Amino acid sequence: MNETITIIGAGIGGLVTALMLRQQGYAVHIYEGATEIKAVGAGIIMANNAMQVFKSLGLHQQVEKAGNRISAMKITDRYLKSLSVVDLKDFEKQYGVCNIAIHRGALQQLLVEALGNEHISLSKRLVKIEKKDNYHLYFEDGSVHKTRWLIGADGINSVVRKQLFPTSNLRDAKQRCWRGVSEMDLPAEYHHELNEAWGKGKRFGFVKIAPNKVYWYALVNENAKEKEVTKSFRDFHPTIQSIISQCRDSDIFISNIVDLKPINCWQQEQVCLVGDAAHATTPNLGQGACQAIEDAYILGKLLAKEQNIQTAFQQYEAIRMPKALQVVNSSRTVGRLAHIDNGLGVWLRNNLMKNIPASANRKQLETIFKLQMD
Repeated sequence: MNETITIIGAGIGGLVTALMLRQQGYAVHIYEGATEIKAVGAGIIMANNAMQVFKSLGLHQQVEKAGNRISAMKITDRYLKSLSVVDLKDFEKQYGVCNIAIHRGALQQLLVEALGNEHISLSKRLVKIEKKDNYHLYFEDGSVHKTRWLIGADGINSVVRKQLFPTSNLRDAKQRCWRGVSEMDLPAEYHHELNEAWGKGKRFGFVKIAPNKVYWYALVNENAKEKEVTKSFRDFHPTIQSIISQCRDSDIFISNIVDLKPINCWQQEQVCLVGDAAHATTPNLGQGACQAIEDAYILGKLLAKEQNIQTAFQQYEAIRMPKALQVVNSSRTVGRLAHIDNGLGVWLRNNLMKNIPASANRKQLETIFKLQMD
């Protein structure tokens, strides 16, 4: 296969897409706007569906070694009293992989090493695309690259999507988010579980990602009176207060939560979108990067048996769109439920969570964890 498939974006989705395509014998090259790929950002959870893809690439053991196994997911009240507990051990046995919490930068570096730096060009910020016989890609540094096949893996603000696809819109969830990694020894009872504490119009999640490293995230409604994370969560469990206090201010990232209003076109002619460029979601199900990884997997599987790349792009869109958009919609619903900000609503929500049968939670995870085409 002589034609090189060009990928824009060396995030997790772009890197896994490149790895999957190379596994099928395709030549690939990634163009990335950053000047270097370094261990920045906070933590991330690679759920069972993503870990199955890493297993197919022979990378799951490396990811497991670089992160921390998560065998339970808990939603609690602000005092860390359980409202909902999901045991993941049955899924570990079923698929032979574990959910892994890991530093985003460590995962990205692992993927770069697996792919090889020779397949990535840095400091290539895409500014314009022209469709002629091929796609002409114009970069900020003045260089131009021509390619027949193009994959946009360039995130929620995708240049590829904005220039080559119909108008798309971002949606503000009206929530502010802090993320950080604290240097601390988390109590042993929390070592292999994700906890997310729901309060009144706010929530706090934490998970161990490595020895003495705890990834945490904190969200509040945009109309919250407190503008500082420490003050916002001073009425939560002391463990949560301790986690926040042991993170340097310089290591805290602040952002607003947005997603991409579902679009009905992910591919056309010789270009397609993957990951956040196609279906950016709010983080409430922990599936943003996992769905990008699933995109890569399906695209690779299709190209393994379909010689016509354009046909494979069309099949990929048809297969992946229903599940990915279901995740987007479900995540928005969970986000609204978690951020109820009146006392009666919080009481009703918490009692509802306590009474959801375990079978219902399991069924939802079965749908999310099962890879399409398997």
